[in-house]
Formats: sequence, structure tokens, C-alpha cells
Amino acid sequence: MDAFQLVTLLIVLCAALAYINHRFIRLPNVIGLLVLSLALSTIVWVSNHIFHWQLAATLENVIVHLDFSKALLEVMLCFMLFAGSFHSDTDAIRKEAKSIGIMAVLGTILKTVVVAGLLYQCSRWLGAPIEWIYCLLFGALIAPTDPIAVLGILNRTQVPERIKTNIIGESLFNDGVGIVIFLTILEIVEKGAESFTVGGMLLLFVREAVGGILFGGALGYGAFLLLKSIDDYEVEILLTLAVVMGGYLLADQLHISGPLAMVVAGLITGAKTSRQKSMSATTERYMDQFWELLDMGLNAILFLLIGLRLIGLAFSGQLLVLGIVAIGITLLARLVTVKLLSALFRKTIGTTHREQNIVIWSGLKGGLSLAMALSIPNLPVKEPIVFITYAIVLFSIIVQGLSIEWVARRNTAE
Repeated sequence: MDAFQLVTLLIVLCAALAYINHRFIRLPNVIGLLVLSLALSTIVWVSNHIFHWQLAATLENVIVHLDFSKALLEVMLCFMLFAGSFHSDTDAIRKEAKSIGIMAVLGTILKTVVVAGLLYQCSRWLGAPIEWIYCLLFGALIAPTDPIAVLGILNRTQVPERIKTNIIGESLFNDGVGIVIFLTILEIVEKGAESFTVGGMLLLFVREAVGGILFGGALGYGAFLLLKSIDDYEVEILLTLAVVMGGYLLADQLHISGPLAMVVAGLITGAKTSRQKSMSATTERYMDQFWELLDMGLNAILFLLIGLRLIGLAFSGQLLVLGIVAIGITLLARLVTVKLLSALFRKTIGTTHREQNIVIWSGLKGGLSLAMALSIPNLPVKEPIVFITYAIVLFSIIVQGLSIEWVARRNTAE
């Protein structure tokens, strides 16, 4: 199946499942697509392995060989992060910059260590021991809250604005920290412990994270100047596309964080003051509609792919138990991190215990964690890590995504 046929198949499936969800089931779009694609995966598997239908076998073969990690990290992510940050409240995020920074940096590091320690011990109790270095690798990929999942669900949920700003801001920036930790540990796995130095890790962090932020600032300011110099919404939309695609490609060549660059560029370009100085009312309307439509379409495809990825996933009773335990570990690590940092930085973060409960339950995981898990080299530990990551992502999107509004109402009621 060539690229055009594959994209056509995905769009047709997205449209069909989105229609079924909107017409009959009426779940939030991203959650409905995920649930229906899980059902579709089950139907395809049963049709192939029990009824031996050729069409189902062909479809399963296409799904199994689809490079989910490459599709998300190299194709879709730049558009989705720019669109998400472009429509975020830049002024509100700036006001909460200190608390967002604490949760994005210290929170990610702390969650990585807590998850790794708990998984290391629990895997031994369950008779399926995982080495410490692989537990750290899993901790790094599951620690960040996923900006795509958070933006896709939280923006449609009634959560207090200040708390929502902190959760969204954390999700936009903490992936850079998580990716740096993940890449460092992955290098140790591939090259051995002797390759690790504290100086090397700090250099990697500065290059990836700080470099990505500075480069994103330059991209955003450059986009602002270009948009300010003309008044033609068609050309201006094309310019933002060029900035996103060209900037992401250049960031990869410079070995700096493309995701962080897209977040910063989107925040600068979409800021209220930038819009007032660089866009006419007509341009602003069309620009918003274009990026909203692109974001909606890519979100639909992403959650469809997450559901379809059930096909070809390694499965056993032991892995199922480990996946359930891993869900509990991830929630516990989130609780410990939020409560501890809120206590240590009480004046800066300034949240009540009830507000902290909302923050804890809003720590959604999504496609980014799954993409990092799938990017691990073909080692014996890869299958267990991919499975438990998948279990956590499904729980996070379906269970937490559907219940976050109820949690918010319960913790904001007088």
C-alpha cells in the first residue's frame, strides 16, 4: 500500500468513526474515536484469526507495519504542537511561568525516578523483573504529561482557568525535559554506562531544551515580522505553514528540541499583542479556522492510530497484570510529585489541596509516550514496556479523560 492509499484509508476510517460517534455514541471526539478504533481493531483481529477473511488480513498487515513512532514524531507533532500553543492564552501562561517551570522540570525528573523505583520493585514481586536502567527508561517516557492529549480533552472541559493554564503550560513544556532524559538513558542502554557523564547530560539538556526554546523564539519573532509586513490571509497562512515545517526540519538538523521550538513559536505568533500588530481581523479569523481544522484532523488520525495499534501488540496474562500495576504506579507517582512540589514551593505554586487533586487527575498520557516506547531498539524488554505504556495511555485517555470534569466539579464545589 503506497502513501496516498494509506492516508486515504486513515481519513476514510476517521470520517466514518467520527460520524458514528457524533450520530450515535456522543462521546468527546478524541475519546469516541479511540474507543471505536479499539473496537475496529478487535473486529479486524477476530475476522483474520478466526474467520480468516483476506481483507482483514490485509488491513492487519498494513496496521502492524505502520511506523507509528515516525508518523507522530516526524510528521504530525510539529503541526499539533504549534496549533495547540497558537490557540493557548500566552499572557496567562506567562503569569504562571514559575509554577509551570517547577512542574515541567523538577516534576518530570521526580516522576521519572519515582516511577522507575516503583516499577523496579513491583516487577520483581510479580516474577517478571525489569532491570533498573530499563525502569528509568520507562519512567522518562511516561513521566511527561502529553500536550496533545491534554489540549484535546482539557480545552473542552470545565476546569478553573488558573488550574487549566498550569496543566496546559506544564504539558507544553515538560516533554522537552522528558525527551532529554529519555535520550540520555537510551544512549546508556545502547553504548553502556561508561558513555554517561553528568556534564554530557547537562550539555544535552542545554542543547535540546534551551536551544529549542531560543530557536522557537527566533521562529516566532520571524513569523511575526513576516505577517506584519503584508495583509493577505492566504499568503500569511502559507507563511505559518512554512515556519512550522521548515523550522521543525531545521531544529532536527541542529539537534535541538523541535517540539519545544514549535511550542514557543506558536505562543509568540498566537499571542494577543502579536495578533493585534500583525493580523487583520480577516486574517485572524481565517488563521484560527485553518489551524483549528488542521489540529482537529490530525488529532482524529492520531487517536485512530492509537486504537488501531492494539493489533500486533504482545499480550499475556502476566503483561496484563503488569499493565494494571503500572497504571497504579503512574498515578501514585503523579500524586507524590504534585503534593511534594506544592508543599515545597507553596508560595510559588499556590494551589489548595482540592486544586491539586484536579492537577493530579489531569496528568494525561498519550501518543508521545507510546511513540517513544515504540522507538526503543528491538530488545527483549521492548514488548513489556510498549504494552504497559499502551495500557497507561488507554486508561489515561478513556478513564481520566471522561472523568476529569466530574473530578473538577467535585473539587471546586462549595
